[in-house]
Amino acid sequence: MEKSRNMHRLKRRWAIEREMWLWAVIPVMWALVFCYAPMYGLVISFTKYTPGQIIGSGDWVGLKYFRQFFSNPDFPMLLRNTFVISFLNILFGFPAPIILALLLNELRGGPFKKFMQTAYYLPHFISWVVTASLFFSLLSSEGVVNTILIKLGVIDSGVNYLGKGSYFWTIITVANIWKGMGWSSILYLSAIAGVDEELYQAGAVDGLGRLGMVVHITLPGILSTIALMFILRIGDILNAGFEQQLLLGTEQTRSYYEVIDTFAYRYGIQLGRYSFGTAVALVKSVCSLMLVFLANTLVRKMTDLSLL
Repeated sequence: MEKSRNMHRLKRRWAIEREMWLWAVIPVMWALVFCYAPMYGLVISFTKYTPGQIIGSGDWVGLKYFRQFFSNPDFPMLLRNTFVISFLNILFGFPAPIILALLLNELRGGPFKKFMQTAYYLPHFISWVVTASLFFSLLSSEGVVNTILIKLGVIDSGVNYLGKGSYFWTIITVANIWKGMGWSSILYLSAIAGVDEELYQAGAVDGLGRLGMVVHITLPGILSTIALMFILRIGDILNAGFEQQLLLGTEQTRSYYEVIDTFAYRYGIQLGRYSFGTAVALVKSVCSLMLVFLANTLVRKMTDLSLL
């Protein structure tokens, strides 16, 4: 009897939601083909793999490449750079799109608002190659920034900012925020649009100003979205970047820009040590998954909101 009721409930739910499930087939198939199927290749991190071999046919070496990674002299530097760059991206980059979305929401409709939205979204579509060229033009010893500072009398001669490690973390953080802030704000703008308009009307009756409405109505209304994005951002903390480091970094700043991803690329692709590079990437992925669960637990205890 219970089984019959469950089947009836499933059939009824399918009749109501079948269009959504059919549309979901495409992204599910994409994830299976491009995200889960390649995970079979992770086995090469435990074997001595050479190009041309069948995956899994190499000599079994166990945790050899993992031990090599943890004992590598560059490991402390990689860990420091990865966490520092990621921490700066979270500290300044996470609230940036939220603030931008709140500011754009306060603009009234018209050409100016559309222009500002387009101007902030545009950097997302610019490749890191073009972005790196732009920053080199701005920050080279003969770039625009040095020219302005020399004319203002702040400095006497040009400074190659991209050639000094002490400036790199600031530059990469600014570049990441500039490129991703506008695009990331779209999600928060969508969440803001879903806040009940009657709450704003009630706030106006109670005498709340525009700032008061943002603090007491808008932010609480999008808190679940902020919590979700924060959990995902914490899980992404080991993804400190790849293209931007390779393009903006120089040999003089290697001790500041080299992160786990660039290290895996150099050893895995450039030097042909595919098993070692895969082992490094696997360590990063496992740690990222653990961070997702940790962040989810902390957010659930603090706000009663969670991803799982």
